[in-house]
This record gives sequence, structure tokens and C-alpha cells, in this order.
Amino acid sequence: MQHVKTKIFEYGIPEISYLKQVDRILGEAINRLGKVERCVIPDLFQALIYAMIGQQISVKAAHTIWIRMQDRFNEITPQSISKGSAQAVQQCGTTTRKAEYIYNIANKISQKDFDMSVLYHLPDDEIIRRLSSLEGVGVWTAEMVLFNSMERPDIVSWKDIAIRRGMMKLYNLSELTQEQFAEYKNTYSPYGSVASIYLWQISSE
Repeated sequence: MQHVKTKIFEYGIPEISYLKQVDRILGEAINRLGKVERCVIPDLFQALIYAMIGQQISVKAAHTIWIRMQDRFNEITPQSISKGSAQAVQQCGTTTRKAEYIYNIANKISQKDFDMSVLYHLPDDEIIRRLSSLEGVGVWTAEMVLFNSMERPDIVSWKDIAIRRGMMKLYNLSELTQEQFAEYKNTYSPYGSVASIYLWQISSE
């Protein structure tokens, strides 16, 4: 990612020790995989746009569009995108509708009709509610901002296909109900985000 600053999601011994203690099967996977590093995007707006780009497409396709957007707009800021056009966003490889959503959100933020900085002080559920009020942003996208930018400690997304696939592989399940998912999520709490890092890794193996 050229112009966008990233860092590694911070976690360590307390989270890993806890997860190993509460879930033997996950603990074995953690021992096998060692420390898994996951890149996050500290800037809230950039993380939101990255999550929106990633909706319902492969990680590889999302990365390609993300690089093109950085080349096109130089800086991924509300101001740089709102000075452009929805068409300019769409030419980076998104659908027309998604480009309009991204452009409209950039406009809203640059005109101070939506303040992202207040999100830092709110609980997870309220952040999801506020972000989901933006057209083109759903629960999964909001959860990815919570994880990928704010490094909130307990994010395990039911709407993330890779997380569900990782869970099914880990526990050798042929199907996964929302009730089963909720049980695993509760087991991981309050360190669900670190469990997610391992589930993503298991899913991609």
C-alpha cells in the first residue's frame, strides 16, 4: 500500500495465553502457526474506504483497486476524493454504485456532516450503528473498521465468510449455525479479535 500508513495489529502473551486456556483446539492451531501478523490501517477514513472496496470481492481484487485508488488520488482523504468524482473512483475498478457510495461519504465527511473522530469514544455497537447509517456501509464493513483501524479487542464477524470458513476448518464442521458461531465467539471474548486473526489464517491455508 503506497501512500497509506499501516501497522501490525498489537497483541501478545495475555491474549494468546487466554485463548489457549479457553479453547484447546484453537490453542493447538496457535502453537502450530506461531505469531500471526495482521496489517491494519490506523486512519479511520482510509480503513472505511478499504473495507468498502473489499465488500463481496476477493482480497486480491480489493488490493488491486486500492493501489489504483492511491495512484489516482495520491492521498486517500475525504478532501481528495470529494474533489474528484464518482466516475474517477469507478475507473479504479469498483462498481458504479460502490463508487457513488464512496464519493458521497467522502463529501459528507469533508463537509463535516459526519464526524469520524467521535467514533473513538464510543462502544463497538454504537460505532456499528453510526457507520451503518452511511449509505453503502453495512455491519461487516463497520466491523472491519473496528478491527482494521481501531484495533478493538473483541471483533469476530459472523458476516465474514473467511472467518466462518476458518471456524469450520478448525473445528472440522460441515456446517456452522449462527448459534454455534455465537458460542465460539463468547468463548474467545474478550480477545475475539486475536481469535479472528488465527481464523483468517486457517481459512487461507
